[in-house]
Amino acid sequence: MSDEGADKVGEKAVEPTGRDRRSSQRVPVTMWVEEINDGTQVFRRAGNLSAGGMYLDKTIPMPMGTIVNLKFTLPGQTEPLQLGGTIVSIDPDLELGMGVKFTAIDDASRLRIEKYLAAAGE
Repeated sequence: MSDEGADKVGEKAVEPTGRDRRSSQRVPVTMWVEEINDGTQVFRRAGNLSAGGMYLDKTIPMPMGTIVNLKFTLPGQTEPLQLGGTIVSIDPDLELGMGVKFTAIDDASRLRIEKYLAAAGE
């Protein structure tokens, strides 16, 4: 079965469950993520992190394709990361939660995430 186009935003209202389409390592993580949009601030909890995105756990999902501005501090670090993402998956079996694909991330932030993941995977 081909995964071609599976990451395109808005193609499907709900992503299929039971398949892992990530090409990068996913690490369980517990941290608060601040979402800032249109002057509002909401805190959400991250359940896992990969170089390409994160899963926001136990939160009411936003519509697929929604653009989000995120700010979070990796566990064990003091400097926050600020980046943009897009809601790309909602799992109806989990009821609350959504997958975010990082779409606006600078090289320094990506490198910090990759180093964190490499250390966490050891």
